[in-house]
Amino acid sequence: MIVFPHCKINLGLNILRKREDGFHDLETVFYPLPWTDALEIIRDPNDSGTVTFSASGFVIDGKEEDNLCVRAWHLLKKDFPQLPAIKLHLHKDIPMGAGLGGGSSDGAFTLKLLNEKFELNIPDPVLINYAASLGSDGPFFIQDKPCFATGRGEILEPVEADLSAYHILMVNPGIHVNTGWAFSQLSPALPTKKISTIIRQPMETWKQELVNDFEGPVVHQYPAIGRIKSSLYKMGALYAAMSGSGSTVYGIFDQEIPVTPFTDPGYFVKKINPSVH
Repeated sequence: MIVFPHCKINLGLNILRKREDGFHDLETVFYPLPWTDALEIIRDPNDSGTVTFSASGFVIDGKEEDNLCVRAWHLLKKDFPQLPAIKLHLHKDIPMGAGLGGGSSDGAFTLKLLNEKFELNIPDPVLINYAASLGSDGPFFIQDKPCFATGRGEILEPVEADLSAYHILMVNPGIHVNTGWAFSQLSPALPTKKISTIIRQPMETWKQELVNDFEGPVVHQYPAIGRIKSSLYKMGALYAAMSGSGSTVYGIFDQEIPVTPFTDPGYFVKKINPSVH
């Protein structure tokens, strides 16, 4: 079976406070977009007793055992010993370290695919708990619709947000932003207006009110990200922002996107129609 784990963008991102467990409370709106990886799982005919992992596309950093797809199989195997050995292939098209949640999506979609393919009958609330143990973005990809997220990002509330009438341009400058470093640069604070309120306003007001707290320090460290955002507004974007802790920047347009000026070596540019999701 093959599934297509997709990315997300953050519509606003406020870091509210640092918690005693070392994590941060935040608020954001997660919005799914149809920029996808591809994930295939088959039963291992050799019955190796574990998961055999292979990958293509973008080179995946780190050890194989740390890959979220592999970890997802081991998580379920502990509680469902009948889960068979598998061969898992992941084709990466979503850049990593880009603020798009690609790794969390791959892990969550692995959980869902294993559940369906091998008829484990795990209800969504339980799958969400498994996904949360893989990463704070994981539960969103189980629920998989626009959500207002709080806590570490795992407390989700469906929200009315519809970008299907718009066009989105995603620009990744090939910069890997370390999430731990990005959090260390912040001074958490409560916002004057909740993101869930702002996104119900006309999009023309978002430029002034809908912010990503990571943008300031990340743009200071990597000025190219700020230049991308400025260029998107010059192109006519109604709203432009960095997603997550970066480095991908997106622009939302109410008309067909013109020829883009982003031709720098190492840049990855993608036009997306949200209605396809």
